[in-house]
Amino acid sequence: MNIGEAARASGVSAKMIRHYESVGLLAAAPRTESGYRQYSERDVHTLGFIRHARDLGFGIPQIGELLSLWQDRERSSRQVKALAQAHIEALERKVQELQAMKTTLSHLVDCCHGDDRPDCPILDGLAQDDPPGSCCPPRR
Repeated sequence: MNIGEAARASGVSAKMIRHYESVGLLAAAPRTESGYRQYSERDVHTLGFIRHARDLGFGIPQIGELLSLWQDRERSSRQVKALAQAHIEALERKVQELQAMKTTLSHLVDCCHGDDRPDCPILDGLAQDDPPGSCCPPRR
């Protein structure tokens, strides 16, 4: 099948298929005499694997490791689990960072009058040398 058909079958855009080939996640597709890439059902299955891994937030290097493990029938599940656990820990750190950003921004929003006056604690907080949201000017 051509790249458009492979994209539809796998749920991965043609642009991303070309990218995955360029970074080595997917073997370069053989080409027809006219230069069109040709993909097999196995390629589409691999693209689906990559898409699922991306949906779970794995980065390109981790997906490469997962693909290697998936294709190695002699691998131990211990390696796969360790990779997944490391990713969970990274996601937990990211959740904490996002929560801290939300808390800070919520604080700044709570401090802002949101009226026609030009004073704005949100902008003031962003302009501070200290982390935004470290203080809230008194309301007038």
